[in-house]
Amino acid sequence: MAHSSPDASPWVSRFASLIPQGRTLDLACGSGRHSRLLLALGHSVLAIDRDAAALESLVDTGIETKQFDLEHEGADQVSGWPLSPSSYSGVVVTNYLHRPLMDALLASVVPGGVLIYETFAQGNGQFGKPANPDFLLASGELLDRVCRAGGWHVIAFEDGYVSTPKPAMIQRICARRGGPELGPVDVAI
Repeated sequence: MAHSSPDASPWVSRFASLIPQGRTLDLACGSGRHSRLLLALGHSVLAIDRDAAALESLVDTGIETKQFDLEHEGADQVSGWPLSPSSYSGVVVTNYLHRPLMDALLASVVPGGVLIYETFAQGNGQFGKPANPDFLLASGELLDRVCRAGGWHVIAFEDGYVSTPKPAMIQRICARRGGPELGPVDVAI
């Protein structure tokens, strides 16, 4: 899905500096607004989307792109599966949900790495699309999935209404793989 705003999400912008230097993944990247942010922060970036046209804007930027349909090209079906265990220092996902990928997505973050995830939640249908429950998180679902995976330290979580960039019901999380023993996290409020 193409993103409506060329600017990075305020949620992603707020926490992107917590990602340790290394290879990062912008999953379902659309036109690459978060890929560009990660690149500007000095990361090596892999931007994945199923829409080849969306990836075209990233040509010659220094961002590696991969056209890949994660929902139909499973790890057991194709070479080049991008969600290998402990592959990324950071993973960013916005406006995308495919529940069968969650375990592999969480496992793809290296110990000490950071997950920044933001997508739509139940009740969003009153504001427009997506309205299909298959694409909307249940109350607390994102937090529950991360905590259930074990070994994650939640830095921030929100679940509810936002008015910008457009009215929506969302859930978002920033979490570090590994507990507080990795040291304090300095987050600007």
